[in-house]
Order: sequence, then C-alpha cells, then structure tokens
Amino acid sequence: MEANKRKFKKLGKYSTNSIDSHVNNLDDGCLMHVFSFLAPIPDRYNTALVCHRWRFLACHPRLWLRVDRSVKDSSQPGVFPDIETAVTAARPGDTILIAAGGIHRTSNIQIKKPLCLTGAGELPDDTTLICSRGSDSALEFLSTCKLTNLTVRAELGCCLLHRSGRLTIDGCILQCESNPLDHLSHAIVTTATTPDAISSALERSGDCVSVMRTRIEGGAKAVLTSGTLSLQQVRVIYTRTSLFFWFNVESS
Repeated sequence: MEANKRKFKKLGKYSTNSIDSHVNNLDDGCLMHVFSFLAPIPDRYNTALVCHRWRFLACHPRLWLRVDRSVKDSSQPGVFPDIETAVTAARPGDTILIAAGGIHRTSNIQIKKPLCLTGAGELPDDTTLICSRGSDSALEFLSTCKLTNLTVRAELGCCLLHRSGRLTIDGCILQCESNPLDHLSHAIVTTATTPDAISSALERSGDCVSVMRTRIEGGAKAVLTSGTLSLQQVRVIYTRTSLFFWFNVESS
C-alpha cells in the first residue's frame, strides 16, 4: 500500500502544463509528424486552434492541401482555386480540405492516387460539388480514396464513378437531379469487379465501395454496381415518388 501511495504521489507531480511543455519541446518536424496521425476533421482542425505554432504546423501544406475559390493565383503554397488543380498537385496520401460556401464545379475529375477529400464546413451541405450536364461524373476514382463531409450533385449522369481501389464515402450527401431522364442518373456507379476465386479476406482489401452515414437523393436507381458494396446507415430518398429507404447492410 505504501509503495502504491508513493507511486501515485509521483505521478501526481506531472500536471497538464508539464505534459504540454514536453510536447512543445519537440521540434517542428516531430510535432508535425505527430499531427499527421490525427484525423483531419475534427482533430487536426481543433489542434490548429491551440496556439500560433500549432496552427502553423497543423495547417502546413505537407499535411493537407486547401481548395478556396477566392484564390486567383498560386501565391499561397498549398492553396488552390479548384479541386482539379489540387488533385493534380497532391501527393499520394494527402488530404484536400475544400472550402465551405459557394459551389465548386467538378466534371470528370480523375483521381489516380490515394487521397482524402473533405469539406471544411460544419455540415455536408456547407460544401457543394456540382457536376454539370453532359459529364459522366463529378469525380472518377481509380485508387483508394475517402470522401467525407461533402455534398455532390449531378444534373445528369452519376455523382461518383468508381473504377478501382477502395472508396469510402462517410457523412456525405449525394444528389441526382429529378427530371424525365432520372433513370440515367445514379449517385454511385462502380464498374470494379472482384474475381470469385479470391478469398473473402483478399476481397475485403480489394476493389470495393463503403458508404456510411450518407444520404442519397433523387434518381430512379441510387447505386449501379457490379462489385462489392457495403452500406451502413445510408438513407435513400427517391423524390419523384417520395420513397424513403434506410440501409444498414453489406452486399456483393
């Protein structure tokens, strides 16, 4: 008992301030590496609110890129006027933070490297991507990617076209415009297929689409797939007939 008391007394000497001081003793490179393990939203975003140094490191272009339509040139490192430019400049594994407010035009943007695209607003409908009529899709994925906190709207065609890789859609809104040709509109189209001979373990690590906490609106067919699809807490609304569906299943 006496040994335990001495142990707890010793631990009590380490206050929150002393722990913070140990963290701040790290050099910029080490501290930025620590921040890289945090989820962009909300953890890394909240980290930037601690102090000026943490804000500089947490918002450094090495950790994520930003899309801001108000930017007219590339004078600010890591800030781009549109999503396509940011995707082109991004390195595999980068996170692209898309500014809230206004509309971001996206048409047939191919993503061939692992990236995370996330909206900077508090809600998904704060950041809207619109695919104009005549385009096959707003975003086309050919690598393992993640899409979070975004609204993607397609006038005709599909919001997201999945070719290969593992695509994760979390906390988004996918909208297809209601019109006489809505049978041609799909929120998600995946053309990836998994050979039957591959084991279930390999199948989970191969080409697939996982949709979580997402609302799908409009279009006679929400999803067109020939591969592996996982749905968790997905709400589908077909506006023409006012049909509502709630999915929490996994299919292939």
